[in-house]
Amino acid sequence: VPVPSDIDIATSQTPKHIKVLAEELGLTPNEFDLYGQYKAKVSLSVIERLKSRKNGKYVVVTGITPTPLGEGKSTTTVGIAQALGAHLGKLSFACVRQPSQGPTFGIKGGAAGGGYAQVIPMDEFNLHLTGDIHAVTAANNLLAAAIDARMFHENTQKDKALFNRLCPAKNGIRVFAPVMLKRLQKLGIDKTDPNDLTSEEISKFVRLDIDPETITWQRVIDTNDRFLRRITIGQNSTEKGQTRSTGFDISVASECMAVLALSTSLEDLRERLGRMVVATNKAGDSSITADDLGIGGALAVLMKDAIKPNLMQTLEGTPVFVHAGPFANIAHGNSSILADKIALKLAGVECDAEGNPVEGSEEGYVITEAGFGADIGMEKFFNIKCRLSGLIPDCVVIVSTVRALKMHGGGPE
Repeated sequence: VPVPSDIDIATSQTPKHIKVLAEELGLTPNEFDLYGQYKAKVSLSVIERLKSRKNGKYVVVTGITPTPLGEGKSTTTVGIAQALGAHLGKLSFACVRQPSQGPTFGIKGGAAGGGYAQVIPMDEFNLHLTGDIHAVTAANNLLAAAIDARMFHENTQKDKALFNRLCPAKNGIRVFAPVMLKRLQKLGIDKTDPNDLTSEEISKFVRLDIDPETITWQRVIDTNDRFLRRITIGQNSTEKGQTRSTGFDISVASECMAVLALSTSLEDLRERLGRMVVATNKAGDSSITADDLGIGGALAVLMKDAIKPNLMQTLEGTPVFVHAGPFANIAHGNSSILADKIALKLAGVECDAEGNPVEGSEEGYVITEAGFGADIGMEKFFNIKCRLSGLIPDCVVIVSTVRALKMHGGGPE
């Protein structure tokens, strides 16, 4: 008394080196990459190595719709993991979302939990971590730039010039990239040699003919910057009067973040990024995707490390996977499928030929957080995440606070 502040509690504990934690979990040296002393990225190959294991127990934590300050879902998630792991001696994992710098620097603050149920180091958890959100930002904004660049070139060049840009002759030979063959199939053109295309087919291939009024893809930044919500772009003289109104979202609300949270492998990530719809053509009969722009592979390259979950620890030294973004109004408000799957295998048990756990082995626990409130994060957990992952929780924990009940019930401030 008085209870110390969250930062005082967090900094009073010296974390164990993350390599020690990784070894405690049975990870091999080639299955994790160190990011400093207290953070690591875990390879997806763990799932394949441990595929014969029966998964551990799967627990999801959600909450009733909170007050603007948030109502302790992360704290409860971390607290249960510590109770099971540090106090009851069970193998337990917490799977939480990576915080956005918007709320971190706003009224809500960080998302590492609170009091004596926190992820540490708390400052590293809340700021940058291993750069996953920056990778999402880079991928999102590359796609945004590609949309406007493509419209500019289509509006200022003839078909032949566009074709030479998209499919240039190298040493006198033109070759379609694999992503271009996908676009030709979409157009109903079954040719694979660029030289075989007719002038009409060339025109169909090179012109996406994007209707600017239908563009749904905005730029992103991971800061609460209200003056970027609606902007006008293209005002430089070099853009030849091609201005349009657009805006910025916050990075964790990007569809790239939604894709990261739902992907089950690097190949799946690549396919999902390529399928993202960004606009419709002027005829209104075709959606325009990232792969139509030829950029799905580039987005995947930017996010190739972000797909690996981040390993950290609680205040009491139990493992935590931190992965994917927090916002459920546009993305999913859940940590990633991959983080849950890796944790469930690490917390699982070896089985005999009949699928029964080997005698003497005991299942561990994975406590994953469904963010926002039950009205968004939990619904998206069951209706989207569970359907894609095939995982079914063994238990649901619902955080309900008197403060939130009073606020939503019309009680006085």
